[in-house]
Amino acid sequence: MKTFEGKRTIDGLEVTVDGHRLSEHYEVKRFTTWGFEWTYEGASPLQLALALLVEHLCDNERAVRLSEPFMRKVVANLDNDWVLTGADIDQAIRDIEGRA
Repeated sequence: MKTFEGKRTIDGLEVTVDGHRLSEHYEVKRFTTWGFEWTYEGASPLQLALALLVEHLCDNERAVRLSEPFMRKVVANLDNDWVLTGADIDQAIRDIEGRA
């Protein structure tokens, strides 16, 4: 199961998946050209939501569809430094889709 991590450093934001830089996945959909952000609702947090979902689901269409509610439920509420597991993402998706 993949582990995603975000940190605010003196050099800027760092987002990784299993220790490797997470792609913005602009090839799937581009919400912004400014990269990732979190702790609020907006275009850059939406790009992060999309990238997390693309990596986790391996289903671009579903990732695009879920990106906005996932951004509101999860990404906008992340702390400055955070860790999300695949299980965390699965639970958020179940909550969004109304499945137990």
